[in-house]
Amino acid sequence: MQFHMSTAIIAGASGLVGDELLHLLLSHPNFSTVYSLARRELPFRSAKLKQLIHPELRITDWEESSPTPNIGFICLGTTKKQAGSKQALEAVDYQLVKDVAHTMQMIGVKHIVVISSLFASPWSPSHYLRCKGKMEKALSAMHFDHCVFVRPGPLKGERSAPRKDEQLVQGIFDTLHPLVVGPLANLDPIPAERVARRMLELSLAAESRTLAPIEIVSGKMLLDKPAVTH
Repeated sequence: MQFHMSTAIIAGASGLVGDELLHLLLSHPNFSTVYSLARRELPFRSAKLKQLIHPELRITDWEESSPTPNIGFICLGTTKKQAGSKQALEAVDYQLVKDVAHTMQMIGVKHIVVISSLFASPWSPSHYLRCKGKMEKALSAMHFDHCVFVRPGPLKGERSAPRKDEQLVQGIFDTLHPLVVGPLANLDPIPAERVARRMLELSLAAESRTLAPIEIVSGKMLLDKPAVTH
């Protein structure tokens, strides 16, 4: 399969899904340049990788001669326990994601793929899910050519600091997996690598104009299509 060369930018490449996605982007022949927008330098090198470092994930010095990223990925998120308060969680899951999306749009990104959460809604009784829903609403109003929200359930993978709630859910569903059917299948834990691979697939579909302007991919839908082939 032939691809035209693309340039991507990813925020959150040090996280569970973001790390998997960055490595997929760097190894995929469709991408000639990959920017990482992060607070600190990543501990590896690639000829394709250009690192943009800022404590608030801003781009303050953009060279006009730099390749323009047409695809943006946002893999940012936290929990109330990590953030310390509801306000601090909202500052990351809503405000920071919105600011990063705006920054990406300003440098030329046309298609954006963002990690959200299963059951995200601006009207959710859960503060966490309400922040995710508000974020989706804000980004949808930015008029990207394509805005794709990926809503996984619990994630499988190795975090540097494992989340106890995800570990508990993984243990329960590993036991009950044969009984999980219908809507409950959306809660089946999904490997972080598979979420990352699906995000890559969706970005390529956006570039080929085979997606609606706003797409939401939830739960088991993340497993519906085959993996990207090189």
